[in-house]
Amino acid sequence: MRVLIVHNHYQIRGGEDAVVANEAAALARAGCAVEVLAFHNDDIRSPLDRLRTAFEAPHAPRGVARVVEAVGRFRPDVVHAHNTFPLVSPAMHGAVRALGPVTVQTLHNFRLACAGAMLMRDGAPCETCLTGSAYQSVRHACYRGSRLGTLAVARMIDRHRKAGTWRRDVDAFIALTDFARGRFVAAGLPAHRLFVKPNGLPDPGPPRDGPREGILFAGRLSPEKGVEILKAAAPLLAAPVAIAGEGPLRDALAGAPGLTLLGALPQADLRARMGRAAALVVPSLWYEGLPMVVAEAYAAGTPVIASRLGALAHLIEDGVTGLLVTPGDPVDLARAIERLSSHPDEARRMGRAAREAYLRHWTEEATTASLLAIYRTALAARAGADRASA
Repeated sequence: MRVLIVHNHYQIRGGEDAVVANEAAALARAGCAVEVLAFHNDDIRSPLDRLRTAFEAPHAPRGVARVVEAVGRFRPDVVHAHNTFPLVSPAMHGAVRALGPVTVQTLHNFRLACAGAMLMRDGAPCETCLTGSAYQSVRHACYRGSRLGTLAVARMIDRHRKAGTWRRDVDAFIALTDFARGRFVAAGLPAHRLFVKPNGLPDPGPPRDGPREGILFAGRLSPEKGVEILKAAAPLLAAPVAIAGEGPLRDALAGAPGLTLLGALPQADLRARMGRAAALVVPSLWYEGLPMVVAEAYAAGTPVIASRLGALAHLIEDGVTGLLVTPGDPVDLARAIERLSSHPDEARRMGRAAREAYLRHWTEEATTASLLAIYRTALAARAGADRASA
């Protein structure tokens, strides 16, 4: 099978970029011919670049032309899109479908219905635009606090919703969790083409033996990740929390009592720290897609303390693979952290259950087999539709 992967990289590398790289490598190891067509937001340099990108966002003709060229040269069976904003746009699906390949879209976030991509406003979940007009987001400047930027994204959402792009031009959608699938069905995506497949992770090997210590946060230092809640909880703890990552709230966290900022760590160093930690903490305030740090923690046999919110409420089995806490409540978060910090036997038991959950659901072998099955289903459905129309 020949697979062309299309992905618009972010300026700050995150879990989504890592997922794309891992998935491409896994497909190649499974015997597929794989090519990755990469776009980079670093190419948006000047104010003129930003203005032109905002104006072109709904259809991004230059980006779509690059995809069409790659299809003509590589001749894929499947074109699999991840992030298409802002340099590619959903318009690529119609252009690709007209050339023959099956089109697949992984839904890492909620940008096809939400200008801010997170179904979040004012620090809490918001579904206003999920079924209503995307232009409601402009009043609240949901995209990076900019009404002009939000208008550009809202135009893209509105145009493709009205044009029927999602119902007509995409053969298969991939949601990362059952929770996310439900939100996308509510947004109007065709349920029969919406599949659930978690992101996979190569097995790092059996977890290390020996004692564990410390609590780790790993991720982008931004409001939706709940780091300000963690900052408020830290003074209530007996030991500091290690913070791995970069982001706009770094300066606000620097010097805060009870926090140790590590910066962005190389993957090997982060994996080693995760394998030594008593628990990973994920105090998010938004509907997370499927944070790769949860899969990485489970693979390392490390329990997870997470917000009882969205997909996290289903990914973490409370009292079995970790603990769930009230979103936005630093006292409840501190209580859960102290519980696992002061009860190492309980933390180890949860860590063993977390490792078992990883082996059941998130190994590279399991998720790649699921992805190939989705491709085959989409190819068969397209062939059947072509025969019927003939």
